[in-house]
Amino acid sequence: MARKPRLELSPLELEIMNVIWDLGECTSADVIAEFTKKRQLANTTIRTVLANIRKKGYLDVVPSVEPRIRFRPRVTRRAVTRRTVKHLLTNMFGDSPRDAIAFLLEEEDMDERELAEIRRMLDEHGSGSEEE
Repeated sequence: MARKPRLELSPLELEIMNVIWDLGECTSADVIAEFTKKRQLANTTIRTVLANIRKKGYLDVVPSVEPRIRFRPRVTRRAVTRRTVKHLLTNMFGDSPRDAIAFLLEEEDMDERELAEIRRMLDEHGSGSEEE
């Protein structure tokens, strides 16, 4: 069984992991081509970051007869998001989702469409957990 990654991703590593999650199975050349559409960074830097992500346990090497190494994510975006949000809730909001949501409502400019969607989600969440 694969060991669960324990080390957090740096902001740059997370940016590159987002590219990998979008691509799925890929080579470093694929990652470089896609990443540099959004942000210019030296190829060697991207390859170094890929090596670090792999050492941290977020990537698997795909067996292949190709001369290039192919990678695939070992950890899902959702798993990393879950762990990151839980860490944020614990360390910034005292384990209070209410405080986190209040912060977002106060700090973020949301249009009426976004607020209506949040209200709909809250209504759905509330109706699913309370039976009278």
